Amino acid sequence: QVPLVESGGGLVQAGGSLRLSCTAPETVFSLSTMGWYRQTPGSQRELVATVTNDGITTYADFVKGRFTISRDNAYNTIYLEMSSLKPEDTADYYCAAKRIGGVTTYWGKGTLVTVSS
Repeated sequence: QVPLVESGGGLVQAGGSLRLSCTAPETVFSLSTMGWYRQTPGSQRELVATVTNDGITTYADFVKGRFTISRDNAYNTIYLEMSSLKPEDTADYYCAAKRIGGVTTYWGKGTLVTVSS
């Protein structure tokens, strides 16, 4: 088990912003693609954004232009800057780490983001 520690969730009004953080052990962080996923009750977990260890990012279409993923290698931390939030962005957001060439994805416990209309 790899401890991924998330923080930053909470309640925000539609149109507002939040920043999520996730810290991983250095032994994992430096060799992994890191990402954020989200899940609502009764739905499958879906990709939000990922960032490779050399900074290449990918985004789901539904967050392009609104969310930004970044990583700070000095602190073994990734961030998800979320802006122009919509009620449909309400979900549990999970941090994920997958070692390059590995088959296992490690998950955080999740942090709840609630966007009120």
